Amino acid sequence: MDEKLRILLCEDDENLGMLLREYLQAKGYSSDLYPDGEEGYKAFLKNKYDLCIFDVMMPKKDGFTLAQEIRAINAEIPIIFLTAKTLKEDILDGFKVGADDYITKPFSMEELTFRIEAILRRVRGKKNKEKSIYQIGKFTFDTQKQLLIMGDDQTKLTTKESELLSLLCAHANEILQRDFALKTIWIDDNYFNARSMDVYITKLRKHLKPDSNVEIINIHGKGYKLITPAEEN
Repeated sequence: MDEKLRILLCEDDENLGMLLREYLQAKGYSSDLYPDGEEGYKAFLKNKYDLCIFDVMMPKKDGFTLAQEIRAINAEIPIIFLTAKTLKEDILDGFKVGADDYITKPFSMEELTFRIEAILRRVRGKKNKEKSIYQIGKFTFDTQKQLLIMGDDQTKLTTKESELLSLLCAHANEILQRDFALKTIWIDDNYFNARSMDVYITKLRKHLKPDSNVEIINIHGKGYKLITPAEEN
């Protein structure tokens, strides 16, 4: 790497935290380690990070709460959760607060590296790809700024919302295959990622609700279709 990417790592298990930090540094990342969510939040306010890795169960402030507070400041920074929990509800809660990925313990260091690199490829690809302005009914969608604009109202979309809406716009008034969307944005079309995409579809519907001529409909067994009177590809 020409410039080290900086990772905010919050893990209350001292041994695991030190091991993770040393491994990430050996892989060429700059990593700051904090033992709880409060210290992690203070560090985020002071420093610039490219990616966050949070343990879910931490003292003072848990990983979900920390992610929500950070998302309120920066809607785009990638977040990976580490947890011993395997309940579907817990994993879905992680995606609802903005997780880009979710790794259950125990895990291999190689798996963590793969997931970090996959997320960073998506982020870099998004930044390097030529951006477009889409007209969605009364809305203007600026994919570069991740803004959904109607008149004087502007909505800042999260990275996942923007990526998903971009795919829908690219297939406006056509079927966006569910598996294609999952593999394009989430890399893997497993159960948890599929449920996560459903959450983001619901969020996009809410954003688009002010224009009654625009809607995202389910195509049973296939995917989704963005219905819009105007499209620009």
